[in-house]
Amino acid sequence: MNPKERSVAGLDRTRLLHWFAAFCLALGFCTGAVGATDKKVKPKTKPRAAARAVLPRDGLAEARLIEVYRQIGSANTQEALRLASALVADYPHFQLAQLVLGDLLSARARPIQGVGDVPPELAQAGAQNLQALRAESQLRIAAIKEPPPEDRIPAQFVALAKRNKHAIAVDTAKARLYLFENNEAGPRLLANYYISVGKAGVGKNVEGDQRTPLGAYFITSNLDPTSLKDLYGSGALPVNYPNVLDLRRGKTGGGIWLHGTPSTQFTRAPQATDGCVAVANPDLLRIINTVEIRTTPVLIGSNFRWVQPSNLGAERKSFTDTLQSWAQAKRPGREADLMRFYANDFNSEGKDLARFSASLRSEIVQLGARSVELKDVSLIRWTDDADTMIATFDELPAGEKTGRTVRQYWQWRSNAWKIIYEGVIG
Repeated sequence: MNPKERSVAGLDRTRLLHWFAAFCLALGFCTGAVGATDKKVKPKTKPRAAARAVLPRDGLAEARLIEVYRQIGSANTQEALRLASALVADYPHFQLAQLVLGDLLSARARPIQGVGDVPPELAQAGAQNLQALRAESQLRIAAIKEPPPEDRIPAQFVALAKRNKHAIAVDTAKARLYLFENNEAGPRLLANYYISVGKAGVGKNVEGDQRTPLGAYFITSNLDPTSLKDLYGSGALPVNYPNVLDLRRGKTGGGIWLHGTPSTQFTRAPQATDGCVAVANPDLLRIINTVEIRTTPVLIGSNFRWVQPSNLGAERKSFTDTLQSWAQAKRPGREADLMRFYANDFNSEGKDLARFSASLRSEIVQLGARSVELKDVSLIRWTDDADTMIATFDELPAGEKTGRTVRQYWQWRSNAWKIIYEGVIG
């Protein structure tokens, strides 16, 4: 019989509420009104051939699942069963929704002790999958219960330039991806989604360790979904792992993507990939049709510190002053002052400090008396066992309308910022 056609007359509300009360208590779930977590935004670009149909609503399935939870917590068991049945009908591969519907139906015949309360023989056979679904449920509800303030951003985004029209932050501890829009009014949170990371967790070091890297990266390309295996779902956005910092630390591997899910799975377990970040296909399509390649930063970290952008003003000004001092020293006769900004272990595309300084002096000769102007500066800070600032900016000789785009990696060394890498990216 179709779940939508089942009668709820036999549903023991007392037994069901006993189960869900324990569930809510364990998760700290508030039964206040919960709506859709994301607002529908019309894509800026026309979807590619594989996604030319009307895009499915991103974040909607999760919002509907949370509404099922809310209805149970409010003792509206008949409505909860109706909503859960409709959700499963619309998203038949949404395993967590199937699990909740199963519990609602099972409560008609016997007491339910917890989420996924299946017979012992079934629980033993699917113990790993059941544990993963319970963890997914906890992570989803925690994200709804404690969302980041709308007017705040991760502290790592010290300065987002005009070129950074969007930014992404992946919080691996919360299994959440946050999508930001950056305009004249500053960055604002557009949407947030449940994600899956590596089977072995995070902190990638070597190829094949099935861990998701931690660091500050950039989207490098947008892969054609027709060229991908079904495993990657509706598409993939590779990031530049290993970045400059990773390479200096001897990290290996590659092929770290933000991608979708197989056609047989709506979402994956919290730890289920070979190191990539996976999101539901409707969510990935929203991201693909929103962000830009090369200029979109992707933070992958844990438990971000969220701050108001205005609170980063002092840090932003301090480092911008350092950048300007570097630019002002880029003149004939000031080569010694300029080289003081570079670390002794500087390395750029195989050039050590001695070889790089020679090319830098040639550049100064070509500039002559012209000063250097820095425009559209972005600053992204990454702090682990070293404090690193990734600066990207347009460098223009005075009087010129065009120049080059430079990216530098600075590290805090002996009470001063020092450049450890410098390269031209455009």
